[in-house]
Formats: sequence, C-alpha cells, structure tokens
Amino acid sequence: MAFPKIGNLAPAFTLKNQDGEKVALKDFRDKKNVVLYFYPKALTPGCTTQACGIRDSAREFAKRDTVVLGVSPDPEARLQKFIDKHELNFDLLADEEHKVADKYGCWGLKKFMGKEYMGLLRTTFIIDKSGRLRHIIDKVKTKTHHDDVLNWIDENLD
Repeated sequence: MAFPKIGNLAPAFTLKNQDGEKVALKDFRDKKNVVLYFYPKALTPGCTTQACGIRDSAREFAKRDTVVLGVSPDPEARLQKFIDKHELNFDLLADEEHKVADKYGCWGLKKFMGKEYMGLLRTTFIIDKSGRLRHIIDKVKTKTHHDDVLNWIDENLD
C-alpha cells in the first residue's frame, strides 16, 4: 500500500471513538487542523510514551487550532482502558478491521524477532483545515513525536 499523496484531500473516514461515538474527518473541515496518528496497540510501552507526550502537549495543540486523533486496531473497550489508565485527553479511534489504515497506506508487513506478520505501521498524517494532507511522518520517534509534530505545524501551517 502507498501513502495518500501530499496536497490531495486526505482520505475520508468515520470511526467510533472510545465512547462508541462516531468521529469523521469531515467534522473538522474548515475548523481545525488534524493530526491523525496510527499506533499499533493501546497500553503498550511505546504507544503509551507517544500518547502521554500528546496528552501533556494538549494546550500547545489547542493554541494551533489542531485536534489529535489516535487510530489503532484495538476495540473501543481497550481504548477506554488506555484513556482511563493514562488520563488521555484526546479521542482514540477503533479501526479493528484496519480499513482506514489501509486507506492511509499504514497497514503492512512488520518484522519482530525474526517473524514477519501484517500489522499497523506507526505513522502520522498532518491534515490542514481545508482537509488536505500536508505532511507524513513515517519514521516516528515515540519520545519526541509531540514536539516533532508541533514544530512542523509551527513552520508550515498558519
């Protein structure tokens, strides 16, 4: 799978969040920039580091008219546990059949301890208020992800 093309409209989606409420990309059109980040599994060390960095930067994202949405193949109940355990302050979306991950080109072959399997590739997409894909981070560093995204927004979006 290939990533969507930068400059094009980001692929549309509607997914349920941790509360079972539908969240659609179009909900933010002309209102907010969207940081759509895909992570492999809730309640794991790397994903927790990444999510807590975003949680702790919530004010900075808000100052930039930016909403953050985390997407994983986890079911809604696991997402709610993740939010409760780490006091996360943004929506996590359940993509159990990885349809949205497929659209965004971040479901693919992974290797771990010599085994190959299909899974979610940690990737971040920055979408502007007009719904256009502006940037892709495919080499995500979980510890600095929030700062990397904020710096890119500061340098490239109004």
